[in-house]
Amino acid sequence: MTETVRVLDTPSARELAELASAFEELQTVLRCCERLITELAAEEQDLLSLEAFWSTALLSYTRCFATLTTRDVTATGLKGDVLGWHQVLLKLRDQCADPVHNPRESFTVGAAQDDQGKAAGIAVSSARQQPVDEVVVRQTGAIAFELSRLVDARIVAQQQAVFGALGRMKPDELEGLPLLTVAT
Repeated sequence: MTETVRVLDTPSARELAELASAFEELQTVLRCCERLITELAAEEQDLLSLEAFWSTALLSYTRCFATLTTRDVTATGLKGDVLGWHQVLLKLRDQCADPVHNPRESFTVGAAQDDQGKAAGIAVSSARQQPVDEVVVRQTGAIAFELSRLVDARIVAQQQAVFGALGRMKPDELEGLPLLTVAT
């Protein structure tokens, strides 16, 4: 049996979809933070896992601000410089997603000289960036959790608004909307 619904393409339905997307992004941040805490507590840390979860957390956090604003960040009620931490996360995302510079390591080339001062060889050295730490992950998780609570409350209110508008539609108007298969 196929279950279908009618596609709603109204401003209030689009707003609800955007809120649902932001909520899912914040849930991804929280799942990444949980995995990061576990990985950071491991006796032998997997740097690739740390980078993958942290990068995903940063990208997901930033994407939810297609819908949310900095006012939402300050509305979380968290203590301290929450807006400052938000700005740091945006900058870290920029570093993480930089198409040119390696966010993990910087490389330098040097010249070795012999006793007469002539070039005798070259050396390539690297400096590894510090991986994410528990404090950073917990702060990020805290803000994502509070933003999730805020967005969840908005979703509930927006669902009621969409359903209220839907109740005012005539059956023939509903029949004219495109179908969307939601389960098979």
